[in-house]
Amino acid sequence: MPILKPHAFEFFSHSPEQTLRVGVRLGSLLQTGDVVCLEGDLGSGKTTLVRGITQGWGSADRVSSPTYVIVNQYRHPNGSILYHSDAYRLSPVEPLDDAMLELDTVLSNGVLVMEWAERMKASLPEENLWIELDWINPEQRHFIFTPNGRRYEQLLKKLQKALFGA
Repeated sequence: MPILKPHAFEFFSHSPEQTLRVGVRLGSLLQTGDVVCLEGDLGSGKTTLVRGITQGWGSADRVSSPTYVIVNQYRHPNGSILYHSDAYRLSPVEPLDDAMLELDTVLSNGVLVMEWAERMKASLPEENLWIELDWINPEQRHFIFTPNGRRYEQLLKKLQKALFGA
């Protein structure tokens, strides 16, 4: 078990439904310009978490994995967009702008949630919420939320309060 970085938060999900609910709570806290980076192997719960994030953020759009299209867009009623990207098929040396994702436009217009973010770490903003996901068994997942920057430290505190109260 890794030693957590300062301000990091560890969480164990005991079902896909619980992972979805964590995502809903997180999504409700996101603001235009936020970046959420997901790192985890196949089957670790990334897309399930994104379904919850998208729902909590306010989109009724159907969420699917963007592995082959690179970026899916989900609309919010206020006109902003949640960009759901998957870097699995991208080259780590390929700038995001070359991968159909103009970061300045994305962050001025909505939220970015990127699966397989570790592959594009050099192209992502230094300030972000980094979430490591691990498969434990068919029902359970282990999450480590690491805030990078003051905005994300505050966001993580709000998430902890939303999940556990007080």
